[in-house]
Amino acid sequence: MRSTRWVAATAALLAVAACSPATGVAGVSARTPASPGTSGAPSSPGTGGSAAVTATIPPPTPERQASVRAPEGDDPVRVPPPKLSKYTYTFPVRGCRVSYQRRLLVLPKTTIWAAEGCAFVAPVGGVVDEVNTRNRWLPSTDAGAHREGRFVTIIGDDGVRYLGGHLDSVADGIRPGVRVSGGQVLGTVGNSGNARTTGPNLYFAISWKTGPSLWWVRRGMVEPWDYLDAWLSGNRTLSPRQETLAMRARLGESPRCTVLCTSKKTPKTTKSPKPDDDPFTLNPTGNPATMQ
Repeated sequence: MRSTRWVAATAALLAVAACSPATGVAGVSARTPASPGTSGAPSSPGTGGSAAVTATIPPPTPERQASVRAPEGDDPVRVPPPKLSKYTYTFPVRGCRVSYQRRLLVLPKTTIWAAEGCAFVAPVGGVVDEVNTRNRWLPSTDAGAHREGRFVTIIGDDGVRYLGGHLDSVADGIRPGVRVSGGQVLGTVGNSGNARTTGPNLYFAISWKTGPSLWWVRRGMVEPWDYLDAWLSGNRTLSPRQETLAMRARLGESPRCTVLCTSKKTPKTTKSPKPDDDPFTLNPTGNPATMQ
């Protein structure tokens, strides 16, 4: 009988414990903590769960670094451009601001725009070949041999012929056969010839030596702007010699005129030409085949 009462009392205590909330020691919850996968999800109302607690953790404050000063070094070493030929060239206009075309328009030459009176200088050492000190171009005739107005040509030491036209004047002492050095003044920039309605400029052309009747060769056969760019920027050994030789070999020494060849009909006149009306004088020792 006594053991039966003991069993009944024990069963009653266990039933009461199952219905009461679980408590821990000194306020510490006795519930099993939620798993990491569910702790951040908010509980639904009425489910008895507690709301999730979130917090924003500020990023670490970067440490301030002291400014670093670059060490002082020596001035940069200027490396000269590579030597591309044995010749040294000079830009043909000296001491003035210039601009010039860098593309083919009608003829393989370029117009170097510069102020009137600027110096036209020999681009390389050589011998004066042709000189025209008179401006004989007329719009009524537009003779091809006169279109460059006053001009000077030289045969450079590289064998190439260089023309500077539309000059305002030819320098004293410049005549056929005279030896000139690179950078020597040959004349001054102007607008003679068929440039009389434009601003002052230098007609600059590269070709090979021919007889005086082949004026269309003199006015330009090789595009000059790559060489002008090099001479102006400091690479003064870039030479047009090889390109000029190749062009002459391809076209022949005396090619036919193909562009702007004809002049206008000459008006009738009873006036005799003056003895000094020759458009240019030639180097008496010149030889069209001197370029080897």
